[in-house]
Amino acid sequence: MEGSQKTSLGLKVGLGILLVLFLGTAFYASKLYKDKQETERTLVNEKQQVMNDLNNMAKQYDAAIAENQVANEDLIEARERIQGLMDSLKISQNSVNSLWRYKKKFLALQEEMDELLAENDRLKVENELLATSLDSTQVQLAERTMFTDSLLVQNTELAGVVKDAAVLQTVGLKGMGVIERRSGKQIPTERASRSDKIKVCFTVAKNALAEPGDKELYVQVIDPKNNVLGSNDQIQFEDQVLNYSLISRFNYENRNLNVCEYISVLDEKFEKGRYQINVFNEKELISSSEFELK
Repeated sequence: MEGSQKTSLGLKVGLGILLVLFLGTAFYASKLYKDKQETERTLVNEKQQVMNDLNNMAKQYDAAIAENQVANEDLIEARERIQGLMDSLKISQNSVNSLWRYKKKFLALQEEMDELLAENDRLKVENELLATSLDSTQVQLAERTMFTDSLLVQNTELAGVVKDAAVLQTVGLKGMGVIERRSGKQIPTERASRSDKIKVCFTVAKNALAEPGDKELYVQVIDPKNNVLGSNDQIQFEDQVLNYSLISRFNYENRNLNVCEYISVLDEKFEKGRYQINVFNEKELISSSEFELK
């Protein structure tokens, strides 16, 4: 009887111990399971955070690359490494070791990005300063070109003015009939019938701008019947033909020069009436006058 009671007590104690062990094991297993789930949630969250950080880093690179008109190879290569790391992280296992490796790579890329973006900002500032300097140089060049063009126009206009001002001019143009004696003495006359020659005189005016040397002017004498007296030769100036009575040749020394020329008619008498005298410097009419023979 007493032995039976001891056996029963031993069983109860044994069952109590087993129950305690079971409950302890169940509690520990439940805690391990909860810890595992919490760890997995933490790893997933941290993995997503790393992915977000990489994505933000990629956007920063995209913005920096877009700002550069000329492609920056270092930025492009760094951007490609980030994309590769993001692709690898997507298919990686959710483990502490794996996530730690990706965090180390991210920190290295973060440091590299800081250096590259700082260098990119420095280059951008230098490019802006260079562009400003280039714009200033272009403005100065444009202003200098405008100034040069203005000078060229002024010089061209001045050259034209000087050329026009350098043309010889005549003053005091007059004509008359003359009687010529055997001695060479000349007597002015207004009688056509008594005139042996027509005398044309003028003064070549002093002109400091004209080149000195041998010069020539064309003298044209037109009688009352509109005939050109003298040699009545022709000369072509571009689209203009000039009929002239004679060529007056002389040596010009930049001072007033009195010139007289003579025109005769062979075996004929001069017509009564009004005579027109014109003096040309090449094709330009520089002097004109009239006189009358009775």
